[in-house]
Amino acid sequence: MQERTNARRVYIPRIAFNFVRIAHARSARQWNVRKEKKKRKERGGAGRVKAFPERPACRRGPPPGILSGAHAERPAPSCGACAGPAVSRGLQREAERSVSGERMATDSWALAVDEQEAAATASLSNLHLKEENLKPDANGAVVKTRDSAEKTEEEEKEDRAAQSLLNKLIRSNLVDNTNQVEVLQRDPTSPLYSVKSFEELRLKSQLLQGVYAMGFNRPSKIQENALPMMLAEPPQNLIAQSQSGTGKTAAFVLAMLSRVEPDHKHPQCLCLSPTYELALQTGKVIEQMGRFYPELNLAYAVRGNKLERGQKIAEQIVIGTPGTVLDWCSKLKFIDPKKIRVFVLDEADVMIATQGHQDQSIRIQRMLPRDCQMLLFSATFEDSVWKFAQKVVPDPNIIKLKREEETLDTIKQYYVLCSSREEKFQALCNIYGAITIAQAMIFCHTRKTAGWLAGELSKEGHQVALLSGEMMVEQRAAVIERFREGKEKVLVTTNVCARGIDVEQVSVVINFDLPVDKDGNPDNETYLHRIGRTGRFGKRGLAVNMVDSKHSMNILNRIQEHFNKKIHKLDTDDLDEIEKIAN
Repeated sequence: MQERTNARRVYIPRIAFNFVRIAHARSARQWNVRKEKKKRKERGGAGRVKAFPERPACRRGPPPGILSGAHAERPAPSCGACAGPAVSRGLQREAERSVSGERMATDSWALAVDEQEAAATASLSNLHLKEENLKPDANGAVVKTRDSAEKTEEEEKEDRAAQSLLNKLIRSNLVDNTNQVEVLQRDPTSPLYSVKSFEELRLKSQLLQGVYAMGFNRPSKIQENALPMMLAEPPQNLIAQSQSGTGKTAAFVLAMLSRVEPDHKHPQCLCLSPTYELALQTGKVIEQMGRFYPELNLAYAVRGNKLERGQKIAEQIVIGTPGTVLDWCSKLKFIDPKKIRVFVLDEADVMIATQGHQDQSIRIQRMLPRDCQMLLFSATFEDSVWKFAQKVVPDPNIIKLKREEETLDTIKQYYVLCSSREEKFQALCNIYGAITIAQAMIFCHTRKTAGWLAGELSKEGHQVALLSGEMMVEQRAAVIERFREGKEKVLVTTNVCARGIDVEQVSVVINFDLPVDKDGNPDNETYLHRIGRTGRFGKRGLAVNMVDSKHSMNILNRIQEHFNKKIHKLDTDDLDEIEKIAN
């Protein structure tokens, strides 16, 4: 018992002694700070002093992030010449006399500055790398690095707005559409009217003049049924399914222009588009069709078009994106929604795919008068589109497209066994060497493969165009237009080009990589759209699939089973066999 007491008595003073040492060291540092502060005051300097002395700026050059001025033009000067924050000789001498704990703290601070400087330098390097993200591959073709170049077709599938805009740009005229129209009237007992000419619609002379000036000689299939409903009295609401190129934009523009009273200087027709670019495209149609209405004006409610608060709009037609239109109607009061006579919601499937647009569109619709005519158009009629349409358009007439089964009867399908990318390319060269190909489209799975293949074909003397998802929509449209005009004979593309291109001269489609979804299963719909680029306009086409593994062979077999069509093997080393498939 006595031994424990003695041990305790010895141990307690040791703990107390340690606390005294710590307190003494802390007091010494505080005393040094107070002393330095007093000396600074006597010299007339700043009253506040950092706990650690400033680190000299020499040997380091400018602070991180400063890349201009004298520091950018000459190397870092020696001590005393640096333009950065420096420490006076007196402060340096005082720093040298600091306690060891202070020196350790100073070293830690200096180390932290080094780390910050290194991080800043790394961030600047990263900025330059982001701008120059192109690297030549082993074959000399310039392609994107892995973070963008090796994105698969599934990863780079375009949003619907971009695809819709692309279709509008490349389809300046109406395309032949074999789909049949199904009409569901609000009142099944009322007679169903359709027209075969624009004269039957009894349009105003200025409007009829504008229609013919745009090159519309007769109504398209959807216009034949939709226009009598949209122009009827009293106005009727409409939900219509329509693809790009079928004349649906011209149809609802015709409806808006028919109901506008040019003498009334306030918004009467309101059209919502999901994006700025699509709004401008629709606006162009309005301007072209209404060119013979000099007193008719159009306003764009899109980003960047700023008006003074309290200003009233005198234009009779307003077209814009949901967010801006909602602000103009509710917050800024530029538009009186109670005076709107026609409300058009274009690209509804694109609209609901954009965050916020669905709710904004519904809020705008609820501000409109009950007798306002509601017109909604969508390329697809999925469940989400139907739910949205029913909220926006009450008691509608409905026009649907009866989708005909696409046939593969006019397309010869073959596959070629290969073991590598290079063998695929050699097989492709053998095909080109044996048969005459007017124009061909070649589909690849990644941007990197597409870039490499385009480079190799160019080396062989082919006129090649490259199309992939990182290009702007306008750039893609320009490439497609050049290909359509025959300026390039080969179009190498990823999946962004599977739909929407109708080029009569395309006689061969080659799947350099078979289409698969994100899970690695065959993408039958994409396969159909790909090879459907040939065999059009009543002509026979040729589709060749490159198979380079057991997995891709399995994909091909499943595609055969799905379409119940035999895909024959082709030996590209046998030129006679290749020549036979062209006959």
